[in-house]
Amino acid sequence: MSDREMSDNEMSDNETSFGGTPIVDLGRALADLRPKLRPGRFVFVSVPSGSLNLLSSAEATVAEDEGLTAVLSQEVADEAGLKYDYVGGWITLRVLSDLSLVGLTAAVAQRLTASDISCNVIAGRYHDHIVVPWDRREHAVAALMELADEARESAA
Repeated sequence: MSDREMSDNEMSDNETSFGGTPIVDLGRALADLRPKLRPGRFVFVSVPSGSLNLLSSAEATVAEDEGLTAVLSQEVADEAGLKYDYVGGWITLRVLSDLSLVGLTAAVAQRLTASDISCNVIAGRYHDHIVVPWDRREHAVAALMELADEARESAA
């Protein structure tokens, strides 16, 4: 049975739940970045023992040897009295990129590096997310839009 013949309840390994096929070509992925700044300020915190209720408010978590790191809205962290030293803006790369795509993270990081903007990358199943310093968030979006424009021009 081909992918097109599958029922709505069946998906090929390369198809997402919302019907798209992830992009595996770097040039196409860069051309389709479509960076979008999410509203809010985001912080990275260590989740203290006994505070697992915070996880329901987490935007992302990472289990590390030193403990659990959570990315929370600054408001949630402040309400919980958690310490943080970095406030960031969250950019979602709306390109539907395949998890095996080589070079997307490097290209994004290289472009932001050229603009003197640090980035913290979080990969989701469907999209990559970039957390950049709060005061550089608009510059980061502009730099990524420029990267996408250049990729589209190269493809034309």
